[in-house]
Amino acid sequence: MSTNKVYGDNPNKLKINEKKTRFELSLSNHYYKGIDENFSIDNCTHSFFGVSKTYADLIVQEYGKNVGLKTVSFRGGCITGPNHSGAKLHGFLSYLVKLTSTKKKYTIIGYKGKQVRDNLHSSDLVNCFWEFYKKPKRGEVYNIGGGRFSSCSIIEALNEVETQLKINIKKKFIKQNRVGDHIWYITNNNKFKKDYPNWKQVYNTKKIITELIDNN
Repeated sequence: MSTNKVYGDNPNKLKINEKKTRFELSLSNHYYKGIDENFSIDNCTHSFFGVSKTYADLIVQEYGKNVGLKTVSFRGGCITGPNHSGAKLHGFLSYLVKLTSTKKKYTIIGYKGKQVRDNLHSSDLVNCFWEFYKKPKRGEVYNIGGGRFSSCSIIEALNEVETQLKINIKKKFIKQNRVGDHIWYITNNNKFKKDYPNWKQVYNTKKIITELIDNN
């Protein structure tokens, strides 16, 4: 069993609209409901961290398809929870909440802070593992994340922290985005939900932020 998301800038090639607090796709866009398992990762920039996950993904598939083992690769979006040790360039929601609630300042790197990510609570992810364990498949692949149920931009996350803590956060904007970063990523969970209809998400982004604040 592998938890994996391949990072790349392919989503930047989608037709993105700039809104007040986020970049967003139009309702008619094929990917509005999220990125599915068929989205290509070829011919685009990734992080070295992300590329290393590609091998894990493929070898998990190979042991299933070639050898017949019951394996699965969960290509996770932003996974978080109350005990997440987020860092500046990884685990953004945990890091954002912990930093802003104590220092009341935050540096936004690129895209005006309107870049979008979905956020999946670790408890909801473990329940994915449990559903698969009860009815496993061979060499299967699922994109798994917060989806439309739980997504936010950096600006929206900061606004939520300000609202819940009743504070003003000082924001520093850096114009240049990180190499391999992308402007919009939301997971399409439909394939997993179709195969495992008993799985239900419990935590949306607001609830995740509340728990992170309470456990800070």
